[in-house]
Amino acid sequence: MAISKYKFLFLAIFCAFSAGAFAQDTGTYDIYDSSVISPKNMAQQNEFWNNTYSFPAKPRNQVEVGFSVGAFTISSDVRAKFPTIGGAVHVRKALGYLFSLRAQYLYGVGKGLNFLASQNFNKNPAWDKYNAPGGGSTGGTFDKVFYNYRAKVQDLSLQGIFTLNNIRFHKQKNGLLIYAGAGVGATIYHTKVNAQNGSGQTYASLFNGISSSSQTYKNRKDVLDALKKGMDDSYETEADNQGTRRPKIGDNTLKPSGTILGGVAFKLGKRINLAIEDRFTIVKDDLLDGQQWQEQARGDAVLTPDYDAYNYLSVGLNFNLGGKSVEPLYWMNPLDYAYSELNAPRHMKLPKPILDDTDGDGVTDQLDREPNTPAGCPVDSHGVSRDTDGDGVPDCKDKQLITPTECQPVDADGVGKCPEPPCCSDSTRFGNMSGCNIGDLPSISFKGSGASLNNDSKALLATVASKLKANPTCTITITGYPVASKASQALCNKRTDAVKMYLTETEGISSDRINPSCEVGGGDANTVDIKTN
Repeated sequence: MAISKYKFLFLAIFCAFSAGAFAQDTGTYDIYDSSVISPKNMAQQNEFWNNTYSFPAKPRNQVEVGFSVGAFTISSDVRAKFPTIGGAVHVRKALGYLFSLRAQYLYGVGKGLNFLASQNFNKNPAWDKYNAPGGGSTGGTFDKVFYNYRAKVQDLSLQGIFTLNNIRFHKQKNGLLIYAGAGVGATIYHTKVNAQNGSGQTYASLFNGISSSSQTYKNRKDVLDALKKGMDDSYETEADNQGTRRPKIGDNTLKPSGTILGGVAFKLGKRINLAIEDRFTIVKDDLLDGQQWQEQARGDAVLTPDYDAYNYLSVGLNFNLGGKSVEPLYWMNPLDYAYSELNAPRHMKLPKPILDDTDGDGVTDQLDREPNTPAGCPVDSHGVSRDTDGDGVPDCKDKQLITPTECQPVDADGVGKCPEPPCCSDSTRFGNMSGCNIGDLPSISFKGSGASLNNDSKALLATVASKLKANPTCTITITGYPVASKASQALCNKRTDAVKMYLTETEGISSDRINPSCEVGGGDANTVDIKTN
């Protein structure tokens, strides 16, 4: 039956572990989530948000409840028997990231059996009463006894627990927690000894036979095997508890106790973890095992002043309970917020960057390719003064914003000197145009591979049209300069046609007065010149 219980317990722990192993930890603590801040801490949180206080308020954190089972062992004057089982339940609350308080209730059953016989047992009333007249037992008189006991122990303790590894400098979260602590509490226990069997017969013949024979029982294993075989599990006799001299709760002796502990916990999910822990408790008493007398070499027994203790090595499952709260603080890294803020500031008051712009052209000195641009001159994205016609004079000083290519170089004001046009005397093709003297005509510039006219170009063409209307005998040639490729020549034709179309359809100039042409390599490929014939 005991083996079946252990199998069931192991299966339950394994199932809980498997279920938790696939649970996702989806929750993270957001410093701006006011729902996890208690009302009494909101004043500090508001000061933090308003940058009048450097530290955020501590959030509400969940309460841990847990249960555990494990090996319960008493350390005393009588040799402990293994295994014995114990169990515990607890409630734990974090007071900070490193320190928490835990209230724990523990129940354990400890057993012990010596393999050495004791002859001077007359000072122990639990055993001596069977040798006293009228002891009410059968089975003979004890010459020697083998001390044994069964103690049912309970305690309630308050423990302070320190987390040892949740401050992480190189990792946000931790799946394993190491902790240690100490506490004080009260222990109650009830101890009995096994001196007779269920029929009321003492074990005198068994004990006397084992202790008087040196041939049959050659080692401790032989002795213990004989004792286990000859004794039942009745534990019918009250152990020495000094009667009314001690505080009692019912049939139990009450004593103060102190505890030290250490353990590791493995995170299975946001709300569940598996803990392996060892807890050692010292009781201010020497009668947990019902025996406080020590055999001496001279054949006497003396009182020993040492205290008994018990150890609880356990495995348990812990659960985090609570809504509108973060997980227990001992699972959280207190450096998380500080590192996150350094990496991606959301709360820090950062000064506005100061980017020098010495010449005031709107482009910072770090990116300005012309750091001394004259005041008022428009610049491009690199801080260089704009020069639309590329004549070397910036637009802000250029008195001829678009100077034809053939009229360059220009003077200091950006004005070029255009060559005199050839005399147009081909009367058979263009008619009689003698006396056409309308002066220099502008060039039209295009950008990239475009063939459309911008507003500046249309304004220039309006000037050309005005001169043609004032001189009705004059004709013009529109000349583009493609490179030696079909694509460039096609683009040139589109551009000259666009100029001609604008003059004829928009300005009303007769098409027979306009002659478009393209000359390969004759000039700038992005410029169309207008000349009189």
